Amino acid sequence: MPFMDVSHILDSLNTEQREAVTAPPGPLLIQAGAGSGKTRVLTHRIAWLHQVEQVSPFGILAVTFTNKAAGEMRARIEELLGTSVGPMWIGTFHGLSHRFLRMHWKEAKLPQTFQILDSEDQRRMVQRAIRSLDLDESRWPPRNAMWYINNKKDDGLRPEHIRDDDDPTEQQMIRIYKAYETACQLAGAVDFAELLLRALETLRDNEELLKHYQSRFQHLLVDEFQDTNSIQYAWLQLLAGDSGNIFAVGDDDQSIYGWRGAKVENILNFQDHFANTKVIRLERNYRSTGNILNAANALIEFNEDRLGKNLWTDIGDGDPITFYSAHNEGDEARFIIERILEHVHNGGTRSETAILYRSNAQSRALEEELVRSGIKYRVYGGLRFFERMEIKDALAYLRLISLSDDDVSFERVVNQPTRGIGEKTLSQIRTVATEANVSLWHACAEILTANGLKGRAATAVSGFMKLVMQMRKATEGMSLDKMIEHVIQHSGLLDHYKKDRTDKGEQRVENLQELIGAGIDPPDLPEDMPDMTVLDAFLSNAALEAGEQQGDEWEDCVQLMTMHSAKGLEFPLVFITGMEQGLFPSKRSIEESGKVEEERRLCYVGITRAEKKLYLSMAEHRRLYGRDHFNTPSKFISEIPAELVQEVRPRMHVSRPMASTPARRSALREDNQTGLTVGQRVRHSKFGEGVVTDYEGQGSHARVYVNFEEVGNKWLVMAYANLEVLNVA
Repeated sequence: MPFMDVSHILDSLNTEQREAVTAPPGPLLIQAGAGSGKTRVLTHRIAWLHQVEQVSPFGILAVTFTNKAAGEMRARIEELLGTSVGPMWIGTFHGLSHRFLRMHWKEAKLPQTFQILDSEDQRRMVQRAIRSLDLDESRWPPRNAMWYINNKKDDGLRPEHIRDDDDPTEQQMIRIYKAYETACQLAGAVDFAELLLRALETLRDNEELLKHYQSRFQHLLVDEFQDTNSIQYAWLQLLAGDSGNIFAVGDDDQSIYGWRGAKVENILNFQDHFANTKVIRLERNYRSTGNILNAANALIEFNEDRLGKNLWTDIGDGDPITFYSAHNEGDEARFIIERILEHVHNGGTRSETAILYRSNAQSRALEEELVRSGIKYRVYGGLRFFERMEIKDALAYLRLISLSDDDVSFERVVNQPTRGIGEKTLSQIRTVATEANVSLWHACAEILTANGLKGRAATAVSGFMKLVMQMRKATEGMSLDKMIEHVIQHSGLLDHYKKDRTDKGEQRVENLQELIGAGIDPPDLPEDMPDMTVLDAFLSNAALEAGEQQGDEWEDCVQLMTMHSAKGLEFPLVFITGMEQGLFPSKRSIEESGKVEEERRLCYVGITRAEKKLYLSMAEHRRLYGRDHFNTPSKFISEIPAELVQEVRPRMHVSRPMASTPARRSALREDNQTGLTVGQRVRHSKFGEGVVTDYEGQGSHARVYVNFEEVGNKWLVMAYANLEVLNVA
């Protein structure tokens, strides 16, 4: 072979990266730690195969998990090679399966013009299948059935392969799955899960076709291997065949998608499935400081099921990790905003900052403080709290209670949850409203009085109006949080979203419960608007917060996101909030065997997003999902070596208030500037009796946090509160 200059492929690589790129054919497992340059290794491997090993672009198949990643991979390969790689199969599992099925639609038993169902199309198709079986949709929600069908397909199971074990629920789900399959076949349609399953079955059941593709794709390269599910892994094993030329790049310590079907076992057991696998570890990190990496390494070592690696860097130790134990979620948010303002004052930018949380519902307190401070922010991969669908539904009911003539709110919830008021009925109501120049609410009253609606439609509209009026009467005199709780429950919204057993449904329920918490500390009433109610002030505040323009991607704004959304991103300054036992790790993971390991991997991912400075924070008292939580630090805090962590202040160890006894009061007394103790009962002239649960500050700025029996929790400035102490030690 003539001399070939390959310096442009290898010069930028470190020793381990170069070993991976130039490795001889065969099964290769590249253990690529966070920030170790895995994409560089993948693209350079493809360039090496093509330019040095003389592998045709037709003979390479590269798989990743997002279209964006696939596009970036293609662009970087073409830049390395200086030429187009058009024929090369680079894409997502779904994209490549679609390409295969378009080429082999006959073998796949599909019409040539088969259509792909998006998520909403699939939901409607499942709904039709349920109706064709004369099943009650309230008992068999389409989204639940859709989730069931997709999970079974991801496990490679058709209806006839599923064991029902004489379980009536399972039997009914299998019937729905069968009816849905029949409907899809008649419509010539496939959903996303079907793309993979149909491609796998077509290859598996057509020996000639399978041999063709096994011969053609001499090299398979897979990114994010730890995120593969059962059917994706089976798809890869089938194509790899006996040659086993598979180049798998992944990190078992970053496997965080078990809840959506990813199997960490695929990467853990790779060496068992592919004989003579060569393992190469990429442990040099180009992103984070030494202290951050040492914390991540120490934490993840507590996981037993892992392949093992140790991240390192040569850029120095950097600052220690800061841990702040806040009094409550408001104090936590204020602390974070103060640090962000310091960062900006010292020459940094807001967009260099990420605030991470375990649950979407945690964003509310953070968003309120950001808005109050005038700091632009962007919720990455999601909506702001008051823009979320379920929150807008609840607010619409509250607005109707306040003002029944609110047409926008009326249209939003008149059939949410579904109560049999269809578009035909709504059109009739709109026509009457327009002609009589009245609101939709008054149009309904006129139509019902004139018997303009018949049968089910009349009953449904009348029932909706009675529901709103009953909620209005029932909530008179209630505190704001109790009012919100009543509306969420009696409107049917809570039960409606609880029926959605998916992760998204669970998040919607949590957000609704968090809305109750938003009512605990309502906004102050404007002094120049004495007639404004607390509810109206709250609704106005919610509208203003929702109306705050979300920062665009290119704007200088703080980034808010869940830790799952943060994977693959990096920021100079990172805050991980809610480091509390029961929140992170979650209560469910603590109760379920093996789930804490995935939570720990999620924490590892969060930590390794930070480049220069990492803050961890918790709230000793947190009002979340409409309930009070008195918290202890997350076990993950104790798993990070103490010498790597700088604690801002000693924790106060706030305890849940209990019955008052001399011994109890003595135990709770702490050195503070308020003259009060945690657990002490007090009386306020306006708010009534309550219990002190927290305090902060000194002198005229000292504040106490009181849980009042009638109006809930409030911060009060001691200089003006005039609290009467009811129990003195």
